[in-house]
Amino acid sequence: MAGTAEQIEVGGRTVRLSSPDRTYFPDLGLTKRDVLGYYLAVGDGIVRALRERPCMLHRYPKGIEGDKVHQKRLPSGAPDWVETVRVHFPRFGRTADELCVTELAHVAWAVQMSTIEFHPWNSRRADVETPDEWRIDLDPGDDCDWTRVQRVAHVSREVLDELGAIGYPKTSGGRGLHVYVRLRPEHGFTDVRRAALAFAREVERRAPQDVTTTWWRKDRDPAAVFVDYNQNARDHTIAAAYSIRGNPRATVSAPLTWDEIDECEPDDFTVLTMPARFAELGDLHAAIDDTPYDLRRLVEWAERDDASGLPTPEMADGMAAQVPPGQ
Repeated sequence: MAGTAEQIEVGGRTVRLSSPDRTYFPDLGLTKRDVLGYYLAVGDGIVRALRERPCMLHRYPKGIEGDKVHQKRLPSGAPDWVETVRVHFPRFGRTADELCVTELAHVAWAVQMSTIEFHPWNSRRADVETPDEWRIDLDPGDDCDWTRVQRVAHVSREVLDELGAIGYPKTSGGRGLHVYVRLRPEHGFTDVRRAALAFAREVERRAPQDVTTTWWRKDRDPAAVFVDYNQNARDHTIAAAYSIRGNPRATVSAPLTWDEIDECEPDDFTVLTMPARFAELGDLHAAIDDTPYDLRRLVEWAERDDASGLPTPEMADGMAAQVPPGQ
């Protein structure tokens, strides 16, 4: 039996939690109630990570061993106090009203709707087409170990320091690492993605033995770290800081200090360990909005690369469009 519904008070709202005893993570015995308890424990952090952003939900109605639902449109039956933002998908000629978190009760309601993972856009409701977040995704190949990811993280920080940009690292909740840089919302997705590629190429120049920017997975060194600039494309999302990941270990995407990167392992941060860490340290990304970066210098790097004949992201998009689905 999953249990009867409970009424949970969250920030002055009453959130109904149905089937609170339903098991979501069988290996650890974690239930839907435990998932909500986790998000309440890191409430300030998860709300800051999601605030005012269109958010795709990864829902697991039967727990992580069941089917996963990628939910862009707000699930039906939302209370009138749940907020949304309308986004347009030009490729399909459609729009969708996505969840737009502004308070912790919105997160709690999403958990009621069986959400485990939160995947926000890198732009906000005030101007969905203008990103205010540059995402550096250090994505390890199949044969790449964590030590190599750690090395590439430090090279990335070196380049960021030279640019005068402040990066906020976090584990991906998987085998990789993310670094977020807050931007002045002055450039569209195309410029941000081109700038992200220029940055990735500079990291590759400095650590060619560890890094790849090769577009096609089949052509990459499986032992290298792919600096995935594509995560800055329009409508591409990755797990938010503090988001749980839908794996048997119940890992979370955990904000780090730069000094911690050499001392930690990705599996150190889970639903079971993160609440105590948050209670002790608070939100390590709390100051991210205080340091917006002017992207113009990186845009100049992108123009330099274009002038030297290096492929642009748009060229890669064109090649990808010519490949039949499934290849």
